[in-house]
Order: sequence, then structure tokens, then C-alpha cells
Amino acid sequence: MQDTAAIRHDWTEDEVRALFELPFNDLLFRAQTVHRQHFDPNEVQVSTLLSIKTGACPEDCKYCPQSGHYNTGLEKERLMQVEKVLEKARAAKASGSTRFCMGAAWKHPAEKDMPYVIEMVKGVKALGLETCMTLGMLDQDKAGRLAEAGLDYYNHNLDTSPEFYDKIITTRSYQDRLDTLHHVRESGMKICSGGILGMGETATDRIGLLRQLANLPQHPESVPINMLVKVKGTPLENAEDLDRFDFIRTIAVARIMMPASHVRLSAGREQMSDEMQAMTFFAGANSIFYGECLLTTPNPETHRDLQLFRRLGINPEQRISDADDTQEQAIMRDLQAEQDSARFYEA
Repeated sequence: MQDTAAIRHDWTEDEVRALFELPFNDLLFRAQTVHRQHFDPNEVQVSTLLSIKTGACPEDCKYCPQSGHYNTGLEKERLMQVEKVLEKARAAKASGSTRFCMGAAWKHPAEKDMPYVIEMVKGVKALGLETCMTLGMLDQDKAGRLAEAGLDYYNHNLDTSPEFYDKIITTRSYQDRLDTLHHVRESGMKICSGGILGMGETATDRIGLLRQLANLPQHPESVPINMLVKVKGTPLENAEDLDRFDFIRTIAVARIMMPASHVRLSAGREQMSDEMQAMTFFAGANSIFYGECLLTTPNPETHRDLQLFRRLGINPEQRISDADDTQEQAIMRDLQAEQDSARFYEA
């Protein structure tokens, strides 16, 4: 019998297309079978994402409200002070997050900002959290310095297929992105890399994106699958809505192609019903960003995440052990606090 959860790096377009074309129930069953061979099916890894520098980015990514090319009304902010970042990290840990991700709207980090970024990494690491950053392109030197400071993960999405890429971004090439992933991997850090669905791409483009990720020499440890958040003022503000089943199919195919990677629900979760999120978990998603904001776009309110976890019998993945508290206890304590507060209500 063929091992359905084998780690491969040689996927062909025809093979991936055949997965997408499976009957929906068959695809989800296969994805869930693969998922159970590598993960506890009732655990989800929980991360918190903070924008440490917002707006005025020189890139022209057509989906992004932080691009300086578009007028989206976004308030521009300078790089946050290190202690303010650490305050946010402490709050994230208290709410049950095991990984703290920091994002800056840069084409690449400037040399003058590197000492502050490195202090952020060291400070968050000292709190007992996994660390992740997304700062734009990295050369080998900056990647090495971040790794030496203790950065665990670096996020750098491919966004879409090579063929569709220049319809979305012109200020950096697809090869630039692949080069950054190479520098990150060479430095010893783990990779977080995925893409965005709903930008007007075709089914073939979704196939191309997943092939690029799965055929890397080593699969990304985290694969965020974003659903486009349409922001007024960006060129994609009137993009056609993505079919929800196409999104779930992509999650399932990503799980089959990258069996040991965490597949993350990222941007767009606010637009998903509880039922849709539950189906994505069944399809193999096992990581979320937790909290009320995802960089500059809304995320489901914290208590909604906690309620859904409880209703589905899902526990936060315990990546880090604390002497006085487990991550599960922290989340359930947070849930109880929400229930006891005046801000808790049933919609």
C-alpha cells in the first residue's frame, strides 16, 4: 500500500490537479488521513502577530493596505520601541499563544533598524515564546544575524504562482522571494511561507503555488493560506469573491502535499463562518493567528476563537511547557474571564 503521507519534493502539475479534482468528500478524507499520521487532529498551534512598523512600504503588492503606492487611509507608524513590543508579547503569552510573530512593512530591513529588531527577538525569546518575524527580503548576512539572535521562524510568502506573480507585484521578483527563503534556510531558521487566494488567480495558479512550496528542498515548517481581505483603496478592492469550497480544497491539498508542515489559517478568517473554519480544520489546517488584529486587517475576536475551540473539542498545541501553567490552562482561563466580563455576549 502506498504511503499517503510520504514527504515528497517532486510533485507534477498533473498530480496536483488530480488532487484538486477529487470529489470533495474523498479529498477531505484523504487529507484528514494524512493529517492524523503526523499530528494530533484535535490540536491547533496558536500564534499572535504584531505589526512593529506599519505603512509606507515601497512595495506595490496589490492586496496590501501598507503599500505606499495606494491611499487606504492607513495611519503610518514608525518602528515600535522594544519594550512596547515585549509588553504585547507578554500579553500574547498570557492569552495562550506559543509563538509571537512580528511584522514590519519594509522592502528589506535597514541596517540602522537591525539592532532594535535583534533586541526584540532576544526579549521575546527570553519570555519563553517561539519567535517569528517578517521584515521583507533578507541577504545572507542579515539572515545569519537574526538566527544568531534566536529567531526561530522567518515568514516570507510566495503569494501566488510564478506565472501570476507579476500581475500582483512588480517591485520585487519571484526569484527575490526564493532567494530570501534560501538565505533563511541556510542560516538555520525555520520557514513560514504560503500564499493568498482570491486575487483573481486561476485554479492552475493555485496548483503552481503549492508546487513551488512543496517542491522546495525542504518543506516550510508553516504554510499560511490567506484568503484575500479586500481593502478599499487597493487595486484588488473589487476582486471577485473566492468560492469557499475552493479555499477548503486548497487547504486539503496543501495538507496532502506537505504532510508534516503546519498549515495555517491566516488573513481572511474574519470572513469565515464557524462552520467553514471547522471544515478547514478537518481538511488539515492546524494553526491560526489568535487575537483581534492581523497586522492591519481585522481578525476574529479572541472570545470567538476560544468558543469555537471549546465547541469543537480543540486544544492549543502545547509547544512550550511552563512550570506554573500550561498553554491549555491559559486559554481556558482567558475564556472564563471573557465569560465573566461585560464584553462577552452571544451574537
